[in-house]
Amino acid sequence: MFDRIAGVYDLLNSVMTAGLHHRWRERASDLARVGPGSRVLDVATGTGDLAVELARRVSPGGEVVGSDFSEAMLERARCKPKPAGADLRFEWGDALDLPFEDGAFDAATVGFGARNFSDLARGLAEMVRVVRPGGRVVVLEFTSPTRAPLSLFYRLWFDRIVPLLGALAGDSDAYTYLPNSVKRFPAPAGLAAELERAGLREIGYLLTAGGIVVIHHGTVPPEGI
Repeated sequence: MFDRIAGVYDLLNSVMTAGLHHRWRERASDLARVGPGSRVLDVATGTGDLAVELARRVSPGGEVVGSDFSEAMLERARCKPKPAGADLRFEWGDALDLPFEDGAFDAATVGFGARNFSDLARGLAEMVRVVRPGGRVVVLEFTSPTRAPLSLFYRLWFDRIVPLLGALAGDSDAYTYLPNSVKRFPAPAGLAAELERAGLREIGYLLTAGGIVVIHHGTVPPEGI
């Protein structure tokens, strides 16, 4: 499915979010707390927008690896301009079995991809595993607002308009999957509990865009804690 929609993915992201998805990725990068020389993994990187933003933060001398299981998405990511002064590369990888050593990164992020993990607990545990003690894990995702009138608009937009946009782009199934995957995903408090079970501490989350988007963040504790 992700290979099929790779060609329209960036355009529809901008249309569906009025271009705000770039700002949400900037906020997620802030919460990763990385800087020049840091090494970062972006899981389920898709077409690489979050990885590119992170690469700006770790320059000069840093490294960002964008990992995804969709080769078509990775091809799009590799074509994007890369910030100067940072090593940015995109590699095939399975989020449930990351091909990296324990503690290899200063931070791990995932932007709008965690709800696609077939095993959420395992995917989060893998992100925690590859981050060093004291490093950060950040999860940027959609969530369902609970207060009217935004909740009513949200249901109309995601349940009716988004699938229609997908149909116009030639893949209504994929963009019917999107709202359904958001509904199945844990609410913010539930995801915070999942992150704690995965081993993180100092967990918090930031609701933005009127409660449509949530950014979770936590710290990998020192060994033995």
